[in-house]
Amino acid sequence: MKFFQRLGRSIMLPVAVLPVAAILSGIGYWISMAAGGPNVVSTFLSAAGGSLLDNMALLFAIGISLGMATKSDGTSALAGLVSWLVVTTLLKPDTVALFTGAADAAAVDPAYSKVQNVFVGIICGLIGAWCYDRFKETKLPDALSFFSGKRSVAIVTAAFSLVVAVALFFVWPVVYGGLVAFGEWIVTLGPVGTGIYGFLNRLLIPVGLHHALNSVFWFDVAGINDLNNFLGGEGTYGVTGQYMTGFFPVMMFGLPGAALAMFLTAKTTRKKVVYGIMLGGAISSFFVGVTEPLEFAFMFVAPLLYLVHAVFMGISMAISAILPVRMGFGFSGGFIDLVLGWANPMAENPWLILVMGVAWFFIYFFVFYFLIKRFNLKTPGREDDELVEDAASETRPGDDTYLATAGRFLDALGGKENIMDLENCATRLRLEVADVSKVDDAALKRAGAAGTMKAGGKSVQVIYGLNVQFVKDAMERIMSGEAAAPAASAAPAATGAVLTAAPPKTDASVRTLRQPLAGTVVPLSEVPDPTFAQGIMGPGVAIQPSGDTVVAPADGTIGATFDSSHAIALELDDGTELLIHVGIDTVQMKGDGFETLVTKGDRVTAGTPLLRFDTAKIEAAGYSAITPVIVLNDESATIRFA
Repeated sequence: MKFFQRLGRSIMLPVAVLPVAAILSGIGYWISMAAGGPNVVSTFLSAAGGSLLDNMALLFAIGISLGMATKSDGTSALAGLVSWLVVTTLLKPDTVALFTGAADAAAVDPAYSKVQNVFVGIICGLIGAWCYDRFKETKLPDALSFFSGKRSVAIVTAAFSLVVAVALFFVWPVVYGGLVAFGEWIVTLGPVGTGIYGFLNRLLIPVGLHHALNSVFWFDVAGINDLNNFLGGEGTYGVTGQYMTGFFPVMMFGLPGAALAMFLTAKTTRKKVVYGIMLGGAISSFFVGVTEPLEFAFMFVAPLLYLVHAVFMGISMAISAILPVRMGFGFSGGFIDLVLGWANPMAENPWLILVMGVAWFFIYFFVFYFLIKRFNLKTPGREDDELVEDAASETRPGDDTYLATAGRFLDALGGKENIMDLENCATRLRLEVADVSKVDDAALKRAGAAGTMKAGGKSVQVIYGLNVQFVKDAMERIMSGEAAAPAASAAPAATGAVLTAAPPKTDASVRTLRQPLAGTVVPLSEVPDPTFAQGIMGPGVAIQPSGDTVVAPADGTIGATFDSSHAIALELDDGTELLIHVGIDTVQMKGDGFETLVTKGDRVTAGTPLLRFDTAKIEAAGYSAITPVIVLNDESATIRFA
């Protein structure tokens, strides 16, 4: 699953450029139709948009090779391009004609004219990334040293691509021909066949084989010619357009509903990024009918959603075939084509498309929202923490986020020579330093610390967040000489504390939760620890426990657990990120008297037991059992227990 999440994230790189390209092409097409033919403006806009849309598969080859490679510096992108050029050049009709001895390209199997598709682009991108990771440090004899290292990647990629091209030479025509024959049989099934076609049309998009199926219904492969007949205003009224009508409600309304669901279910800390992706994809889907920016956003990371999407498309196509509604397109099933086709003599009751569309918007929204939450699907903005960390490091090639933070922390703490002892608990570093006066609180804050506490004597605590373990490990690697801190940067390091990275909200908000632990609720200010009492970690309340089991205060997902089992973090379904910390300084007990009952990533409902503890052992060890319940991502929040 992690592979597909990484693949899905890599796909976002080329997908991000498609919405604008789709809109440019759509406007150019609209201007051309409205003016009665091409003109300078329509040609200019269509060519600009088409330059990207027509080469989408190439963009995928480059983008996936760049995104899937480990700490790529661009060499992997070149490898992806090399693979694409080798495979598609060897399999283009002109080249195949030379292989097979055909008279010319027209005599070659038509399958080879469809080989430049997204599926092949993805394969080429994966080849480029794989070759980069495995051969970027290749050392050759001195006589061939010029081709050592990263220069060898493109050469090896070309060799691997030759093998793939040979395999596709035999496999591709069989698959393509089988789909065409299958499409011709579907025609005999009436509205049911139309629904099957819609289902398979979406299902085949990831592998680029939908073009084979489309050719049967839209063009004159089997005598249907649905698209050309509609545009020409000829055919059979009430029949022509049945293989296009059902696309409109889903493309214009259904997928934007799905985009809204994905945005609302994204983690609070990542909503801003997801907003841009979803908005651009929804606009291109509604106006132009280009759906790839949205579909590729969940196609690989949440295949269940894509299967549901394909089923919905099939249902929409079948319903449209049964109802007295017909519409066609020249570009795709978006608003522009709907407006242009409204007065077409083959159009029948086009207003019904809008009614169906509103229904599909709500269907997509509620179904996607439910499935994402119910199964914790990793749609954009809900990725696992480690994937986000990978993405952060890739923005600065060769730079490890936690090493960078650790290096700045060490400098701010007076250097590694000043550190006598280093430990961590759930959210903070605990240190003994030789000289407290050397600790620079402001520098620690700039480096990503949420705050600093000097507990007296030589003790210092640096509050960081739930990923503090990684910073502590990186500090130890630097101190032992195992690793070197990256060069200093003017920009502060990302905290990596995924559950504390969200900007504070400006409006107060009350979180009404089930009380997670039996006991007396007290203000946070009564906690005998300044980090909690002063709200440095965030707002909340505390519980003086009378029970021994912490339960989930609401439905959500386990965000983090700890080896010492004294704390647990959750992301609730409303986006609230919560830390429940049993006792003060109980990390020192190293798990004695504590038992974690769940694991990171588990889906929990209100009342699910999360951890169990022994109050008597805590007090016998000299620690307070008071339990802070903290909101990590909203400084204005107030917790209220129902």
